[in-house]
Amino acid sequence: MKSPDFDYIKAHSVDHALALLAEHGDDARILAGGQTLLATLNMRLSEPTLLIDIGGLEPLRGISLRGDRLHIGALVTHCEIEESTLVAEHAPLLAAAAPHIAHRAIRNAGTWGGSIAFGDPAAEWPCCLAALDGVVVVQGPAGQRRIAATDFFAGLYTTDLHPDEIVVGADVPVAGAGDWFAFQELCRRHGDYATAGLAVAARFEGTTLRSVRLAFLGIGGTPVRARRTEAVLAGKVLDATTLEIAVASLKAELDPLPDLTHEGATKRHLATVLARRLLGAAHASRSALAA
Repeated sequence: MKSPDFDYIKAHSVDHALALLAEHGDDARILAGGQTLLATLNMRLSEPTLLIDIGGLEPLRGISLRGDRLHIGALVTHCEIEESTLVAEHAPLLAAAAPHIAHRAIRNAGTWGGSIAFGDPAAEWPCCLAALDGVVVVQGPAGQRRIAATDFFAGLYTTDLHPDEIVVGADVPVAGAGDWFAFQELCRRHGDYATAGLAVAARFEGTTLRSVRLAFLGIGGTPVRARRTEAVLAGKVLDATTLEIAVASLKAELDPLPDLTHEGATKRHLATVLARRLLGAAHASRSALAA
């Protein structure tokens, strides 16, 4: 299919983009990497009369340390995150998740901010932000707002982004010495949408798990934090007994939505498989360091 007719304006500043949004309202869409928007245009799932291209806005690029947080601009591509030494050192969960995103050609063009703004519950970056307690930075006519990721992703493809705002970046806490991270997803073929995925952000004291955040993708309308299971695991050593307790807790806590090819029960099972794998790997890693 071909996209509907639309006008195109290349914004020369964030303020220019915001002014165009204010003028055209629901008839306008923001274009960054275009890996999602162009597909929805061609399938006639989106029919704006104006595309506002923000791809040339340098202030929305770059990865930088800002105090105890790592800031990633909205126009940073998936590949730039994958290859960044700053990300590898200070946000290793993002480095682990990046190779799972689609294929290299898409990662070369797709952007951090575009993925966040679209709010796909099967996407990697929203899930990682939920696991890391990240913050999304948006800008509108009244200035910037900082929104906790767990509040930003409000429902299926629904976010707290107002119609007159754009995502300008997001930041995450920098990793500490006792932190451990992992990401894994299950899909039929690499590059396909994941049936289920899990991002783990854990903090250890020796081999004792002081706190953990478990964020699942592909099982709900937003990234799903397993908060009851997180509370069960806090203060425990991740031995075989604790892993079984965690799996039982997840089975009781998670209520996955089915999709076209998988029932909710299948997704729940796969979510527990991922949890067992990653929490087991966390225990093995910390035990090896303590030996």
